[in-house]
Amino acid sequence: MAVVASIAAIALAATAFLVLGNDDANSGSSANDDTATAGKPALTGGNDGDDASTSGGTGGDTGGPSGGAQEPPGKLVKPANSTGVDGTTVIIGPSDASATLDVYEDLRCPPCAHFEQNVGETIIKDVKAGKYKASFHMATFLDGSMGGNGSKNALSALGAALDVSPEAFLHYKKALYAQGNHPEEGTDAFAQDSHLLKVADQVPELKTNTKFQAHVRAGTFDAWALKMSAAFTASAVQSTPTVELNGQKLTANGMGAPMTAEEFTAAVDGRI
Repeated sequence: MAVVASIAAIALAATAFLVLGNDDANSGSSANDDTATAGKPALTGGNDGDDASTSGGTGGDTGGPSGGAQEPPGKLVKPANSTGVDGTTVIIGPSDASATLDVYEDLRCPPCAHFEQNVGETIIKDVKAGKYKASFHMATFLDGSMGGNGSKNALSALGAALDVSPEAFLHYKKALYAQGNHPEEGTDAFAQDSHLLKVADQVPELKTNTKFQAHVRAGTFDAWALKMSAAFTASAVQSTPTVELNGQKLTANGMGAPMTAEEFTAAVDGRI
C-alpha cells in the first residue's frame, strides 16, 4: 500500500497508527536459505539450536497464506535466526546491547509502511551500530478486517528471509513496505507469491536465492507465521505501528509512534 494511495490511506498515515479490530485471525509465512552477502557487517540473530525442527502445531487460523490459498498450514518449521518454543522470538542485533527496541507491525498496514519508509533505515543503522537490539512482532489482523491473506502470506515470506539471515529479514521487510511495492488500500497483492518474489528481487541476499524462492512457493513457514501472529495477539498491543524501548512506548509529542527519523532518534536518545 503506497502511502497517499487513497483518502483512507492518507487518513491512516495522519493518525500514524492503525487500531486493531476484533479480528482473531492469525497469520502465516515462509522462508529459508544460507546465502550471505559479502562485505556487509553481520547482524546477530537468535538461534535456539533447533531452527529446522518441526512440531504438529498449526496455530490458531486455518487459512493457509501461501499464494492466498485456503489450505491449512503444515507442521511448524522454525526459521533459522529465531528463538523460543515456536521460533516466534525474532531479535536482531548484538546480544550484549543494553537496550531492546520492540517493533509491532502488520505487513499490510499503511501507517506501518509510512513508518518503515521514514524510520526503517535508521533502525537498521542503529542495530548495526550496536545502539540497541531489535525485537520484531508481526500481526495479521488486517486480513480479517480487510479480507484476504496478504498479511499472512507476506509474513510467511518474511520468515523465509529470516531463515536466510538477519540482514535479509531487515532488508526484505524494508522492501515490502517501500513505495511501489506496498499494495494500495484494499488490494491484497501480498497474497500472491509472484508479487512477494518480485519484491525479493530488490534484496541482494534474496535475488538469486533459489532456496528462499522455493520456501515462499511451498509455504514452508506458514504455520510459523500463524504462531507469530498469535504471539502478537497475546501481547495485548492495540495499534500498529507500536514501538517500545526497554518496555516503554516511544511516541512523538505524546501521540502515536514517531513517524520521522528525527522524531524517532530524539525519542530513543531520550530513553538511553
